[in-house]
Amino acid sequence: MTMTMKPEPATGTPIANSLTAGRLPTPVPWIILGAAIAVSFAVFGVMALAAGTGLNWGGALLVGAILYIPSIWLFSMLVEGRRRAMDRLVTALVTGAFVIAMIPLVSLTITVVTFGLNRFDLDFFSMSMRNVTGEGGGALHAIVGTLLMTGTAALISIPIGLMTSIYLVEYGRGKLAQGITFLVDVMTGIPSIVAGLFAYALFAIFWGPGTRTGIAGAVALSVLMIPVVVRSSEEMLRLVPNELREAAYALGVPKWLTIVKVLLPTSIAGITTGIMISIARVIGETAPLLIAAGFTASMNYNLFDGRMSSLPVFVYTQYANQGNPPEAYLDRAWAAALTLILIVMLLNLVARVVAKAFAPKFGR
Repeated sequence: MTMTMKPEPATGTPIANSLTAGRLPTPVPWIILGAAIAVSFAVFGVMALAAGTGLNWGGALLVGAILYIPSIWLFSMLVEGRRRAMDRLVTALVTGAFVIAMIPLVSLTITVVTFGLNRFDLDFFSMSMRNVTGEGGGALHAIVGTLLMTGTAALISIPIGLMTSIYLVEYGRGKLAQGITFLVDVMTGIPSIVAGLFAYALFAIFWGPGTRTGIAGAVALSVLMIPVVVRSSEEMLRLVPNELREAAYALGVPKWLTIVKVLLPTSIAGITTGIMISIARVIGETAPLLIAAGFTASMNYNLFDGRMSSLPVFVYTQYANQGNPPEAYLDRAWAAALTLILIVMLLNLVARVVAKAFAPKFGR
């Protein structure tokens, strides 16, 4: 006997989906955020009217964002439960921390671009400050000095830092490796002015007291770059799986060739990023260059003869030694700061292109 199951009659009521039931609709968090900001602006508006002052926009936005955090947690707790509420709370805290971190960066960028464009012209990039007082002049001598000293520091630091990291990861064992690691950690935290004093004292031994040259500034910058290159390259090399090394050794490849053909190409993207971070770390240093390289208003292409200017020192001197009219000196300082930011941005773009070009291809 065959039994036929009769289908249940349709009731017309949709069955709730257990995966989506008990969740806040997508627009609700934005509505809560808007309501919190509106309440904050209302409170700040009443306070401004009572005090007879202007509305504090920044404070109103900040208080509104703070009100949003417990509000979204409370609504999520009532509708979605404890676990989902905790997830939304942590998400709100992380997002708020990100926004707070971005505020000074965006504010700094807008300020530098706004004031730096006043003297961002052809004369600024084609003239030096030789025999210039007041308006006019440019920062060509500082741009050239920055590129020469930073480039020389990179030529000194990158090979030393990279080979040191290879030694620590692949060869270093025992007390010698521990001592090198300790010295690198100590060098990472030394003040930049100490590096400038070291370079000045070193070259004063050979060329006499009071000697300030571009090569001394490059050496001071290299002292600050080396520990950053060592630490970043070491971390990238340690991320390379041991299976790649063992596979190369199993094929009879020597260790040095494994490092050159396997380890470095695999970690080249991270190493390049670390090198760019180290360059960005030192290209804006003022104190060591002011001590070791000095300042000049004229062009100087020789690292080994005479003082050499740089963009950070140029910004400092233009701001600290304002003449008549002071606006001309401030405009040159802002334009030099904008130029320095653009150089760092260009170096990062070049690093990304290099890392992408030399990164290993994993496709078949």
